[in-house]
Amino acid sequence: MEPANLDSANLDSALRALADALHGEGPAVELTADADGNLVVSAVETPGFEDAAVVVRTSGSTGVPKATVLTVEALAASSVATAFALKGEGQWLLALPLQYVAGVQVLVRSLFAGTRPWAMDLSEGFTPEAFTAAAQELTDKIRFTSLVPTQLQRLLDSPSDETLAVLRRFNGILLGGGPSSPELLAAARAAGVRVITTYGSAETCGGCVYDGFPLEDMLARVDHDGRILLGGATLAAGYLGEPGLSADSFFEEDGVRWYRTSDLGSIDPDGKLTVLGRADDVIITGGVKVSATHVQAELEKLDGVLAAFVAGVPSEEWGQAVAAYVAVEDSSPAGIHGFTGRRHDALGRMAPKTVLAAGELMMLPNGKPDRLGMTVLLDALHQGK
Repeated sequence: MEPANLDSANLDSALRALADALHGEGPAVELTADADGNLVVSAVETPGFEDAAVVVRTSGSTGVPKATVLTVEALAASSVATAFALKGEGQWLLALPLQYVAGVQVLVRSLFAGTRPWAMDLSEGFTPEAFTAAAQELTDKIRFTSLVPTQLQRLLDSPSDETLAVLRRFNGILLGGGPSSPELLAAARAAGVRVITTYGSAETCGGCVYDGFPLEDMLARVDHDGRILLGGATLAAGYLGEPGLSADSFFEEDGVRWYRTSDLGSIDPDGKLTVLGRADDVIITGGVKVSATHVQAELEKLDGVLAAFVAGVPSEEWGQAVAAYVAVEDSSPAGIHGFTGRRHDALGRMAPKTVLAAGELMMLPNGKPDRLGMTVLLDALHQGK
C-alpha cells in the first residue's frame, strides 16, 4: 500500500468518520488509498464484534495483511495511557501513512485531546524538507509526532538548521515500527531531541511499551518459549472474518486478556522489556541453527554496510540457506564485490550463501523493511544459481 495523499478536505473527512465511530454514532472505519494514492474512508461491517471503531490491516511485511478490529474502549485506553506517559496532550504531526495503526492513532489521539492534527505532504515520499515545513505549521505549544527509525535518521542527517530546530520543539517523538540502534538514539538525544522508543502492533492499538516499560493498564511477560505476551486494556478485539486466527493469537488467563506476539524477548529484574528478535528468526541450515538477527548484526558491523536483512531460503543441499539483502555505501560492482568477499571473514560458516547488495533496503510505506519482498528476491536469486 502506498501512502495516501492528504489535503485539508480528506483529512477532515477522516476525522469526522473516526469521531462518529468513537462516539458510537457511525460504523467502524478503515482508511486506505486508491490506485491514484488518494485517501479512501470506508465504512466496514464488523459482524461478531461489539463497539468496533477502526479496522487496521497489519503491515503485511511477512504475509497476507490481517484485518485487525480495534474497539472504542481499547482506543480510549491507549490514548489515555499515551497522554499519561507523555505527561500531557497536545497537537500531533502526522508523518506516517494513515493505512497503518501508528498513522490512525495520530488522528485518534487528536480527537480525544480535542486538538487538530497537521498532516505533512507524503506525495513525494518522506523528506526532511516536507517534515520541516509541516512542523512549522503547528500552533500548539505542546507537540508530538510518531516516526520510524529511518525517518528520524534522515532528519538527523539533514544539513538544515531548521530541521533540527523543529525536532527540538517536539515535547515527545514516539519512535517505533522496528528496532532503533543505540547509535541513532544517542545521536538524537545528543542533539536535544526527546525520543521515546515504542513497541507494539496493530493488535495492541500501536505502541504499548514505552522505553521498555508497559503503559498504564498494560502488561508484558515472556512465555515459556521466549515469546513476548502483551496483555491489558489496549488489545484488539480480534481479526475480522478469522475466528481461528483470533483464537490462536488472543487468549484469556486469570481475568487478563493476552496477545501472543511473533517476537522473542526478555524482562530484567526492574521489569524492562528487551525485544530480542522474531520467533521465526532461527534458520536451520545443514542441521545448524543460525540466528538471522545475529548474522544481520555482524554484517552491519562491516565498514560500508548501511543496513542488512537476513532470511532463510529453501535449499536442496542445506534445507535452508542463509541469504542477505544488504544496503552498502558503494553499490558499484567493485564495491559490492569487495563486500561479498569480506562477509566470509566476518561470519565464517554462518556467512550468507546468497547476497543481494543495493544502495538501500526495500521498505514498506510505513517505513518498515519489506521482509516479504526482500525474501522473495533472495529466494529467486538463490534458486537461480
